[in-house]
Amino acid sequence: MQLTHYNTNFSKRSFPITLVCDNVTNAPNIGSLFRVSDAFGVEKLILCGNHITLGRKMTKTSRATEKSVDYEIAQSAPEVIETLKNNGYQIISLEITDTSKPIHNFKFSVKKPIALVIGDENFGVSDIILNMSDAVIHIDMFGQNSSMNVVQATNIVLYEITKQLL
Repeated sequence: MQLTHYNTNFSKRSFPITLVCDNVTNAPNIGSLFRVSDAFGVEKLILCGNHITLGRKMTKTSRATEKSVDYEIAQSAPEVIETLKNNGYQIISLEITDTSKPIHNFKFSVKKPIALVIGDENFGVSDIILNMSDAVIHIDMFGQNSSMNVVQATNIVLYEITKQLL
């Protein structure tokens, strides 16, 4: 018998992870980020940028998870990162760079809470944030493309983080 969300035995749990979105503005992506944040027990979702809206398109995709996920909207991602860093968070950005480490080789520390930074749908994580990061990680890809949708990439990374923190 296929289980539904009404009869699964998954235990509710949250992890010391704050997901920081550096200018992710696409409403369906934001809605999906609420869903994945709920699914992986993210403590907080912080949406940073000037044109963040939580309208009908977002709520259609979020399936009401915006009601259960702690979130805030902020203008400046660098200010959010600076505050988190000053509060003891390890800042880990998801971006392919010439010095990024593959996620499958990266060991996430349980000693400090994690701020996972994901970037703009077109331009990725900003250079300012990359320079503020304690680590930059990427997902190895084996096809022609050098990037994937921000939500799909976030799913992969949150799965790996929570698997290591269990």
